[in-house]
Amino acid sequence: MIRNYHTHTTRCRHARGTEREFIERAIADGRKVIGFSDHSPYLFSDGYYSTFRMYPEELEGYVTTILALKEEYRRDIEIHVGLEMEYYPAFYEKTIRFMEDYPLEYALLGQHCLGNEMGEHFSGRYTEDPALLRRFVDQVIEAIHVGRWLYIAHPDIFNFPADRPVYKEEMRRLCVAAKEQGVPLEINLLGLSTHRNYPNHAFWEIAAEVGNVTVLGEDAHWIDEPIPKAAEETALSWVRELGLNLADSFALAPWKNIGLR
Repeated sequence: MIRNYHTHTTRCRHARGTEREFIERAIADGRKVIGFSDHSPYLFSDGYYSTFRMYPEELEGYVTTILALKEEYRRDIEIHVGLEMEYYPAFYEKTIRFMEDYPLEYALLGQHCLGNEMGEHFSGRYTEDPALLRRFVDQVIEAIHVGRWLYIAHPDIFNFPADRPVYKEEMRRLCVAAKEQGVPLEINLLGLSTHRNYPNHAFWEIAAEVGNVTVLGEDAHWIDEPIPKAAEETALSWVRELGLNLADSFALAPWKNIGLR
């Protein structure tokens, strides 16, 4: 693994470490490419502020900091500036318009909540309600058709019993839609290393059958708690075992060309 496009910063309020520290560690780990994809600001209504993302007024500092480091480290590593964001239909286009003049290079789709977040189900919270699973898949599929995503981060984040037939049926719908639109799916190394409900081997069995393009993402949050090498080795063992199609590289484009289809 020489490329990682999934790195966070302290602006999301649950990460530790400076951008420089993450860059230095990526170089030490032999990475050739590092992409920053902190949790996107969102223009919510009624003064609502999300607790796990940067604020809109912090976007300027985020971009300028990374662009300065990109120039400073240009001989050592390739650096890109992007975002990880949800698709919240009530606020998505307004938020994209707010960000479109910034020199952002890509966006990852990470659907952490249903609906428009406020008062809604968190995707990682365990549920046995198939209606919530269907809503999650419907929303991800709508996002795939609306936005231009580099890939879908932790597409298997939704915490639902994987042995239920409805899980396989719904996740197949997600995988088919992603493949039809040419959007890769991420095996999340943070989830592997911290033993979360994702990545889910049952999901990746479906992705292998469908033939989805796959990418590894560190989802790096804590400079003092790096992703163990064992997590990458486990992910690669799944790739080999299931015959997953692992992507080698990505074509990036200016934000104005990727925010809306």
